[in-house]
This record gives sequence, C-alpha cells and structure tokens, in this order.
Amino acid sequence: MKKYKAVIFDLDGVIISTDNQHYLAWLEVCTNRNIHFDKQINNLLRGVSRTESLEIILHNAKRVFNQVEKDDILTEKNNFYVDSLSTLSEKSLSEDVKYTLSKLKENNILIAIGSSSKNAKIILQNLNIIDLFDAVSDGNNITKSKPDPEVFLIAAQMLGLKPAECLVVEDAHAGIEAAYNGKMDSVGINDAYTSKLATYQIKRLSEILKIII
Repeated sequence: MKKYKAVIFDLDGVIISTDNQHYLAWLEVCTNRNIHFDKQINNLLRGVSRTESLEIILHNAKRVFNQVEKDDILTEKNNFYVDSLSTLSEKSLSEDVKYTLSKLKENNILIAIGSSSKNAKIILQNLNIIDLFDAVSDGNNITKSKPDPEVFLIAAQMLGLKPAECLVVEDAHAGIEAAYNGKMDSVGINDAYTSKLATYQIKRLSEILKIII
C-alpha cells in the first residue's frame, strides 16, 4: 500500500520560477516611492503573502505608510506582476517538471497546488497545466501565510485526504516549516534543500517519483 496518495506542490520555485517577475514588480513600485528594495530583501519574501511581503519591505522605510497607501502599492505591484505573467506559456516549463507531472498522473497519484499566491490559477492557465491538478489551494482561500499550514491543510481537504496521506514539495524554508506544522511529510528542493525539517531532500523534481511511486 502506498504511503502517499497525493503530492501538494508549492508553485513558484517548484513548478515554475517567477522570482524575477516578482522582483521587478516590487522594484518598480518601490523605486516610484523612494522605498529601499534590493535582492537581499526580495529573498526574504519567498513563500510569504503579498501583504506580509509589503510589511517586510516597509520595515525600515523612512516614513510610515497609511493603509490607503499600502493598498495602492499592493494593487500597483500586482498589476505589474500580472502583466509580466502574459509571457509564460507551456514552453516555460522544464522537461523535468512535465515528465514528473505526467508520471504522477499515470500512476493515479493526486496532485495539488499549495501556494500563497493569489495569481496561482492565472499562472497555471498560462502554462496550460491547470487541468492536470486535482485541487488548487492558494492565496484566495487562506487567511494565514506559511509557516502556518493552512494552505496545505486546505489542499488535503480539497483532495478528500488526511494530511498524512499527502507529500508536500517546497522550495522555501517557510513552506517546509508549514508542512511540519501541519504534521505532513515534505520534500525540500532548491533553497529548501538544506532544511532540517524536510523529510526528504531532492535536487531535481523527478526524484520524488522514487519516493512516491
């Protein structure tokens, strides 16, 4: 009997990387308002919601921004980011990702997305893979960001499975911690490869096939 019945993937940094699009969008809105922003700050935003990302960015700002100003920044940032997503297509996916998803489907393993992004479905549609996923839990149906496990627990619920029956794949330490907090096994890849909380570590996404099939 298989230990895992499903894989829950983080989206950005696991299925596709839009880090540069996020960075350029934040840089644009921050530059327009004389707010300091650089790659180092951008690295702190991995796996964090848009609203919480802004709070991190404004932590050392030269002045206090009121809620109306914050809302304007968030709207403008998202507009820049969404516009940049139009360049994504099925060709943007690596062969390793395509192979991994197809093999999981062939072996009747359920697959889901667990992402704090509110644009997850737009990205999946542009990549032409949204129909492959059995569930999408994203920033539109959660109230708490990683490392809270809510996004993964909701994904498991959508799949009709217990958390322990799902394997989480994450590239961010906050995501691995979220899986741990939800009592779910996890796989660390890319930045999360060194996470001590991860159940497994992999260097290529297709390596999960040896774990789950």
